[in-house]
Formats: sequence, C-alpha cells, structure tokens
Amino acid sequence: MRVLVVDDEVRLAEGIRRGLEAEGFAVDVAHDGVDGLWRARETRYDAIVLDLMMPGMSGWKVCETLRAEENWTPVLMLTAKDGEWDQVEALETGADDYVTKPFSFVVLVARLRALIRRGAAERPVVLEAGDLRVDPRAHRVWRGDDEIAVTAREFAVLEHLMRHRGDVVSKRELIAGVWDDDFEGDPNIVEVYVGHLRRKVDKPFGRAAIETIRGVGYRLAAHGG
Repeated sequence: MRVLVVDDEVRLAEGIRRGLEAEGFAVDVAHDGVDGLWRARETRYDAIVLDLMMPGMSGWKVCETLRAEENWTPVLMLTAKDGEWDQVEALETGADDYVTKPFSFVVLVARLRALIRRGAAERPVVLEAGDLRVDPRAHRVWRGDDEIAVTAREFAVLEHLMRHRGDVVSKRELIAGVWDDDFEGDPNIVEVYVGHLRRKVDKPFGRAAIETIRGVGYRLAAHGG
C-alpha cells in the first residue's frame, strides 16, 4: 500500500513515515503543498495524508485541485485540534476523513486503513438542469462550456436548488439545508444569495432558471431556464 504524506513539519512528517513503514506501508513524503500536488499527480497512491495548514499551497487547495482534476485518491486531512470549521471545510473541499492534531498514531493508522479498504470514491453524479451543471465533489459550476466562479455559500444554495430542481423550495428549507436549523440571522439572507446566483448563472446567459414563487419560495427550472 503506497501512501503520500504531505506536511511542512519535517519532524512530524518523518515520524509518520517511519511509523507507517513499520506498519508495512510504502511511504513518500513532501514538505509543502506544491511538491505534494506534483507527487500526487505523478504517482498513483492508495491514500494521501495531507496537512491542512502549509505555506505556499494549503491542504485545502491541494485537495480541491486534485478533485477538480478528477483525482479521487482517498485523502486523510490533518487539522487543528480546535479547528471545527477547518474540519468542515476540509470535508467540503473533498477530503474523505480527518484526524485532529495532536493525534494518536494508532488512530491515524486505523483511519488510513479504513480509507484504503473503501478505495477511491467513484466520481459523484454531476447535477444537470439543461446546460447548467454542478459538480458537488469538485465544487464547480458551468453553463455550457463556461465555468462560473461562485463562493462556497453560493455553491451550497445552488446545489440545494439543483438537488430539488423542478420543485418549490421554501426559504426555511434553504436555511435549514444550507445554514442550519439554529440559524438566528436575518432570513432575508437567502434573497441576497439567490440574487448573487442570478447575476452569475442566469443573467449573463440570458436565462431565468431561478424563479421566485411569491409567498412560497424558489424553484430552479428543471430545464435550466
């Protein structure tokens, strides 16, 4: 089983390497995100152990880039002990699992073996509505051949609408699905993000896919507008 370890803490990375080799793994090590990305592109690995915070190129960016290139090698992210949002973003970026620092080596090995047993995830289905396409795993959006840049929150709103395309989705449902049930902010935030999306995925292309159903909510046309 061949594993790539990417961590800018040299002593930690070497410690992980020695420990994994003692467990029977073949291990390559990179000490920055750029080198790690290059190695992940050039060599077929069974899994990648990837530190989140690194100079030059973060683990987020490395993972996001690999997924955008349709590289589905299982990624185990190393995150800060108290970085709850780091952990969430790691998973949303495409990581398969995470271990918080400081970590138990026994747990690291167990998580890694579990990932390798599962193998690389199959490419998830790309959501389509006409020529509007959303790739949930790679967090990418297209109209026809044109890729559209959206923020993480805009993507979440659009993905929710795409998963319910053709159906009316209430503002409350969007808040629960994209934010959470305990959201205490202004519910009109939904209108703000819907407006952002219209200016990105509809208006430049002469479309009107995202409809407002007055007094009820929003609907993304199944044909994509």
